[in-house]
Amino acid sequence: MYVEERKSNGKIKYYLVYSYREKENIKKIRKYLGVNLSKEELKNSEEKAKEKISEILEEVSTEVFNFRLTKKQLEILNNYNNEIKIFHLNEKEWMNFTEDFVYNTNAIEGSTVQLEEVKEIIEGKRPKDDEELEAKNVAKAINYIRNTKEDLSINLLLKLHKICFDGTKSFAGKFRKVNVVVANSRGEIVHSGVPKQELQEYLNEFIEWYQKNKKKFKPLVLASIIHNQFEHIHPFQDGNGRVGRLILNFILLKNNYPPINITLEDRAEYYQTLQEYSKKDNLKPTLNFLIKQYKKTLKQVTTKNKK
Repeated sequence: MYVEERKSNGKIKYYLVYSYREKENIKKIRKYLGVNLSKEELKNSEEKAKEKISEILEEVSTEVFNFRLTKKQLEILNNYNNEIKIFHLNEKEWMNFTEDFVYNTNAIEGSTVQLEEVKEIIEGKRPKDDEELEAKNVAKAINYIRNTKEDLSINLLLKLHKICFDGTKSFAGKFRKVNVVVANSRGEIVHSGVPKQELQEYLNEFIEWYQKNKKKFKPLVLASIIHNQFEHIHPFQDGNGRVGRLILNFILLKNNYPPINITLEDRAEYYQTLQEYSKKDNLKPTLNFLIKQYKKTLKQVTTKNKK
């Protein structure tokens, strides 16, 4: 918010202005403060106007980090949730899901462990290298999010990273102290994580937003926002993709929704949806993508069960 001055006929009129983005448009809310005000009068009027603007914003829109959704936009996004059929996995199906998730989430990040090897690793084969150990660790992380009663927190983020990379990365369970970028296969930078000096502030805002808004969004939409914003922040030196996909499923499971596996073969489309969110605040590509991945997941884990 800022104070705007308008001079006319020797008078100065004051307005408190709040700017916010709605899709690609910038909108403003103005509240008249008065004319030819003293510093004390301006301060008092500004405080009252701030309260009124906050009330208006609470009524007409929902803040999503650096953009806002109107009530109608929120309703449209929440309707995507209707595409997800509630289906609870039995233990055999959970094992199928775990194997598929471990293989795909690691392969997306470059792991060479094959799908047929994952089952042996999960069931007790001694890991022979870091890739196999990370496969076993990610399986442990899935089991953790299935059973934990805790809510999303900074401590949970650290815990999941620690579980995934314990024994393979020296910074397992620690937020980064360096700046990071994401490059494509051609070496072009497609995303920069938030600056290291602002990381803690972003993370605090991330958790505060979740606590304030988690009841406004249906589970699929909430999981999408949390996952995408986590990837936008990129809080770890490495391993953000795997932890982010675990968080996606943590939100779904906490709301009694089935988990979603993002497949290696759809990696390019997945990355594109993240770009749409990070650069354009567009969540719809992510929702459409996750609905397709959910249908694939359901078909895969239940088909395996019938063999």
